[in-house]
Amino acid sequence: MANSKEIKRKIKSIKNTAKITKAMELISTVKMKKAQDEANSKKDFILDLLNSLSKMWATLDDFPLFEKSKEWKTLWVVITSNKWLCWWYNVNTFKSINNYIWRTNEELDFITCWKRGAQFVVKSGYEIISDFSEKFTDNVTFDFSRNISRLILEQYKSWKYSKIVVFYNYFVNTIKQIAVEREFIPFVKEDIENYLIKILWEEEYKQKFSNSKKDPNYVFEPWIETILEELIPLLIDMMFYDMLLEAKASEHSSRMIAMKNAKDNANKFAWKLTLEYNKARQAAITKEVSEIVSWVESMKE
Repeated sequence: MANSKEIKRKIKSIKNTAKITKAMELISTVKMKKAQDEANSKKDFILDLLNSLSKMWATLDDFPLFEKSKEWKTLWVVITSNKWLCWWYNVNTFKSINNYIWRTNEELDFITCWKRGAQFVVKSGYEIISDFSEKFTDNVTFDFSRNISRLILEQYKSWKYSKIVVFYNYFVNTIKQIAVEREFIPFVKEDIENYLIKILWEEEYKQKFSNSKKDPNYVFEPWIETILEELIPLLIDMMFYDMLLEAKASEHSSRMIAMKNAKDNANKFAWKLTLEYNKARQAAITKEVSEIVSWVESMKE
C-alpha cells in the first residue's frame, strides 16, 4: 500500500490547494464588486461636471492644457498590480507598452503605480521620476489618487513633456479586460466628452445630459477662465481616479478568473488521483484475497 499512501498524500495536498484558491477567488470577487460600486457612485458628480463643461466648450481652446508642448518627450503613467496570480493582467499592459515603443521614437519618462510596472520599467532601462508602489493599497481613495493626478498636472505644466499617456486595463466585464493606452494630456474636447459620456452608460444619465443641453445660456462670474482654473484640475483628478478604479476592477476580475481556473484544475486533478488511488487500493485488496485463497488451497493439500 506504499503507492496508495503516496497518492492519498497528493490528493490531500491538492484539495488543500483547491480550498486556498477558492478562498482567493471569493476575496477577489468581493474586491472587484467594491471597485465597480465605487466607480458607479461618482456618476452624479460626472454628470454635473459634464453639464458645466458643455456650457464652456468654446472657451476651452485657449486653455493651457489643450495646447501641445514643443518638446518631443513623453511622460508615461503605468498602472499594474502589486502581485502576480492575476492571469494576463500585467502581461497585457506590458505588451501594450512594448507595442507603443516600437511604433514611436519618443524620449520617455515614467510614473509607476504598483510594483510590477516599476519592475518592468527598471528592467527596460527607462527612468522613473516617481513611483507610488509602496503607498498603494487595494482600497484606492480619491485623496490618494489626487496626489498622483496633481503630480501629472505639474509635470505637464513644466512644459518638459509634449504629452502624458496612461497605460492601464479597461474593465469591460468579469470575463473581458482590455489593455489600453490613453493619451491623457493634452486634452481634446471631443475626447473628454466621449470619455465622460461613456462612464454615464445608463440611459437615465444620458437623458439627463441631453435635457441639460436645452437649458438657456448661463452667465458665469467672475470669469469663465477663473472657473476653468478650478474645474479642469478637478476633471483631471476625476478622470485619473476613474482609470485607477477601472484598473483595480480589472485586476481583481483577472485574479478571480485565474483562481477559479486553478481551483477547477486542482479539483479535476484530485478526481483523477482519487480514481487512481481506488484502482491501486482495489489491486492491493485483490492481491491479498488471492494470497489468502492460495494459502487456503495449499493447506487443503
